[in-house]
Amino acid sequence: MDSRTIYLLAALLGGSVLPVQVAINTLLRRYVGEPMQVTFISYLAGTFASLGICVLARYSLPTATALAQTSWWMWIGGCLGTLYVWSTIFATPKIGAALALALTIAGQMIAALFLDHYGAIGLTKYAASPTRIIGAVFVVLGVSLVAYAKR
Repeated sequence: MDSRTIYLLAALLGGSVLPVQVAINTLLRRYVGEPMQVTFISYLAGTFASLGICVLARYSLPTATALAQTSWWMWIGGCLGTLYVWSTIFATPKIGAALALALTIAGQMIAALFLDHYGAIGLTKYAASPTRIIGAVFVVLGVSLVAYAKR
């Protein structure tokens, strides 16, 4: 198996666990209450899981020098993740998991197309070719079908 296939499978696996995460977090909300409380619990569990993996893999802590070389905005990834988790916990009970994730995927596709096209935030540039734009349009059309079917 070549490295590209491994990367494709990793991305597919990452995407496949999102609906499970949304379902679990939505269920937890029934017991905990507010979406932000569930978001906190989710990230706390994720922090412990990440720490455990780092310890088991014997990854060293980043050096103070390496951390000092970063910009302040490089630290907001977790905040953006918090917004994502909260938004799905908030919306899913009212619009369903399929529509919530379809909208999430559409938003991801649109934003990713722009990020790739401009090589924003240090990404490698991948032009927004007609083929890639048509693919994103198909995703948005698919979301529209899911939304229409939800009525």
